[in-house]
Amino acid sequence: MPQYSDKVMDHFTNPRNIGEITDPDGVGEVGNPVCGDMMKFTIKVKDGRIEDVKYLTFGCGAAISVSSMVSEMAKGKTLEEALKITNKQVAEELGGLPGNKMHCSNLGADALHKAIEDYMEKNKIKAESGS
Repeated sequence: MPQYSDKVMDHFTNPRNIGEITDPDGVGEVGNPVCGDMMKFTIKVKDGRIEDVKYLTFGCGAAISVSSMVSEMAKGKTLEEALKITNKQVAEELGGLPGNKMHCSNLGADALHKAIEDYMEKNKIKAESGS
């Protein structure tokens, strides 16, 4: 059994921001066909900031912890700041993930980015170059 940090276990047993926004401004879904993990992020945006973020995750404990952490990292950030959240940062904020679970953190950041990109596309907003 992989060794998880206390922070991973805390987010797994007490997930934050779980659920789905009924009238979202942006939706992002990703899945990993190898492990079967799937994540869906919904966001609400106000004045260029992520006012609310929720997620639904079908996957292992690490995937749930990653989704919870990503939602906390994104809430209140500008769209540009949230687009800069990296897979590495998510894993670091959780105190690390076992090597065979690193793909879960990739899904979390990717799902958030897709939700932001969906919002930007709907509102004809272009991302700043280099982000």
